[in-house]
Amino acid sequence: MLRHLKSHLCGKVVILGIGNTLSSDDGAGSILAGRIKDNVPYTVYDAGVSPENYLGKIIKDKPDNIIIIDAVDFRAKPGDCTILEGKDIKTANLFATHNASISLTISYLQNNLQADIIVLAIQPKTVAFGDKVSKEIEEALVKLEEWFGEAEEKR
Repeated sequence: MLRHLKSHLCGKVVILGIGNTLSSDDGAGSILAGRIKDNVPYTVYDAGVSPENYLGKIIKDKPDNIIIIDAVDFRAKPGDCTILEGKDIKTANLFATHNASISLTISYLQNNLQADIIVLAIQPKTVAFGDKVSKEIEEALVKLEEWFGEAEEKR
């Protein structure tokens, strides 16, 4: 999975974190975007629950690769991560509070850019009301934050 992710860290890259930080683990994408923003040479946006507000900025950036980070229920252990291809999101059997907005976001970007789009999906444990992530998600976020830092050092 990390090798696949690293293959998308070339050319001009935009990272878009999506998540509701008031719904526990659902905030994972937003939290990770905030943590790596100043430590990577890529354009990083923390879109929160409104990725549509960043579409114009992303299109102006004209990236080669877009990495969307979000909590997605892909029926794995909490904290597990996987890469989903942007072109497959519409047909994927997934559950996320942002599922519709991810599909619409990807579709809009694909219609306006030639960028390759992937989703770094993080399996949540809970999306109940609360501003703290589970232990499993925090561990995954720490590992991913370190990985992004190390990936940049090896560039």
